[in-house]
Amino acid sequence: MSSAALPPGMAALALFGVFFVLLVARVPVAFALGLACLPILVVEPRLSPMTLFNETFKAYNAFILLAVPFFLLTANLMNVGGITDRLVRLSRTMVGHFPGALAQINVLLSVFFAGISGSSTADAASQSKIFIEAQVKEGYGLSFSIAITAVSAVLAVIIPPSILMIVWGGVISTSIGALYLAGIIPGLLIALAQMVTVHVYAKIYHYPIYPRSTLREFFVAAWQSLPALFTPFIIVGGILLGWFTPTESAAIAVIYAAVLSIFIYREMNLSHLYHALAETGRLASVALFCVGTASAFGWLLAYYQIPRALLENVTTWGMGLIGVGFFIAFAFLVVGCFLDAIPAIIIVGTTLQPLAASVNMHPVHFAIIGIVSLAFGLVTPPYGLCLMISCAVAKVPLKFALKDTMIMLIPMLVMLAAIVVWPEIPLFLPRLVSPDFLK
Repeated sequence: MSSAALPPGMAALALFGVFFVLLVARVPVAFALGLACLPILVVEPRLSPMTLFNETFKAYNAFILLAVPFFLLTANLMNVGGITDRLVRLSRTMVGHFPGALAQINVLLSVFFAGISGSSTADAASQSKIFIEAQVKEGYGLSFSIAITAVSAVLAVIIPPSILMIVWGGVISTSIGALYLAGIIPGLLIALAQMVTVHVYAKIYHYPIYPRSTLREFFVAAWQSLPALFTPFIIVGGILLGWFTPTESAAIAVIYAAVLSIFIYREMNLSHLYHALAETGRLASVALFCVGTASAFGWLLAYYQIPRALLENVTTWGMGLIGVGFFIAFAFLVVGCFLDAIPAIIIVGTTLQPLAASVNMHPVHFAIIGIVSLAFGLVTPPYGLCLMISCAVAKVPLKFALKDTMIMLIPMLVMLAAIVVWPEIPLFLPRLVSPDFLK
């Protein structure tokens, strides 16, 4: 703005400079975003440090954000209520006879888990405890076991219901129903790429195979898992049919998971419930604190018109739809290495939105490119939260599993490129099921 004390370039240098210095000093991301705002707020005469508190708390005045703790609680109820165990048995009957059986089960369970919880960190935490030690005991390499567990966990933010889709829809005003439908095919393609990667590893290192399950074993496991498998249909179907909003669907998912755990599977007691609530409170507080400080950071970017200044040069490059798609993917891939996905959506997503609109990129296509690209950041250092969780469970440093993780990301990058080049991959289901969501 003309009345601002600092030009956009100087303000951007101060904001991002302080932020990255704090990151190097190992200050948590949520605090680093907030603290990076303070020097600007002190220098700018028209603002004050109270602006940080005002903008942070203003971000929480959004009904849609209630879905974040609800989906986290759903994931935790699944783990303590016996739902995850039944999905493991079903996965074994389906892919246990594939090369690298236990790792294939790991990936397929992530697909099922993604359709219920929407949280990659919850997926990584629960499956690391289930699979890493079990795979090592069966002869799988520890590095491979950590890598496939962490990499498959990212499916939870791509396959609906996804916490990132809820945040994206709330921040950038995109139909969450359309995002849910658009994430299904990309998520399944990435899961397929991961299973092919496991197959190649299994052939090279001669990983074990389980005997093929009988049809009766499959139907028994499917029958036991059927109530849990209804969850994604209730959540997504209810939104598509207009029965409830995305936030209400998250609350219904909690109630449904609790009913399954207490009355159907009968494996959750008061102690388990307390543990699930406490873990949800811890994870939700971190995620939502990031939303607040990132919103204040993003407000300052808008105040100094930094996004417009950054995009002025980019728009002169003359990139078409595909070129802009790859530029957006690259931007999110880089940012995801340093920043949590939720603040990245608030800061980078809103910054790049005008660029996507300038080449008539569909908002849903733009969202899926951004979300899939940010999913990589969950396993790429220095942030790599899912990889950090898996390594922490295995009690090894992050660098131990880095090589195998990078190898597994290559087929996923091919899928990301396909999503950029062929918009119909994410847009096919929304156009088929509910074209009104794309208007």
